[in-house]
Amino acid sequence: MKFSNICIITENVSGLARFYEAVFQTKAEGDDIHCALSTDGAVITIYSKKAAENDMSFNFSEYWGSGNFTIGYNVDDVDEEYERLKTMKVDFVTTPTTWPWGARSVHFRDPDGNIISFRSLLG
Repeated sequence: MKFSNICIITENVSGLARFYEAVFQTKAEGDDIHCALSTDGAVITIYSKKAAENDMSFNFSEYWGSGNFTIGYNVDDVDEEYERLKTMKVDFVTTPTTWPWGARSVHFRDPDGNIISFRSLLG
């Protein structure tokens, strides 16, 4: 088994794609219905809620919004990324924090409210 991607269902594919292009400093490939951003280690796809419901025949609104996961990325320097993200006026959940398990991380939200974690492993 091989991990393929994380798919974010949204009502604003273009807006979310622009956000993730800026955050991950990469280009989204696709259109305003479905696009993908390749990052080191994973692909993030962004899919129109309306198109997904038409294609898959179920109502995503009944299942989304639990907030039970984060999209996590290792970065070289959490504090440097935090300063860069502040210029983008992202909605931070935490400021850079060093945790007892040997990681320093910052958590923030995308425009749809999904939580992203950038972390650096210490020592």
